[in-house]
Amino acid sequence: MTVTAYTDTDWAGSIDDRKSTNGNAFFLGDCLVSWLSRKNSYISLSTVEAEYIATANCCSQILWMKEALKYLDICTDQPISIYCDNTSAISLSKNPMMHSRTKHIPIKYHFLHEQVVEQNVVLEYISTK
Repeated sequence: MTVTAYTDTDWAGSIDDRKSTNGNAFFLGDCLVSWLSRKNSYISLSTVEAEYIATANCCSQILWMKEALKYLDICTDQPISIYCDNTSAISLSKNPMMHSRTKHIPIKYHFLHEQVVEQNVVLEYISTK
């Protein structure tokens, strides 16, 4: 059984307040076992920030699911794939170099980089289509 996740964000998609909406889908094998769609409580300053934070939230959910599967004696020792459609967010997770374009992203979301380094998750690019 493989666990995979898909994540996407519509940057500033709400016309009223310009907040983004995140969507995640979690699969166990070929079966959709969980999904999530929620509007952010903050305004993202860039598409990279919106996608990176959505991917970090997806990562925390997938790690929780991995622990829950252990109680069901379903072991997932290999890294879990998270599919994202933003190459900049994927690059940032591999090298979170703080510079003027990313310093506004809250530090708490950089645990995604830690999970990528520890090989608990693997971020992979998937086309939006």
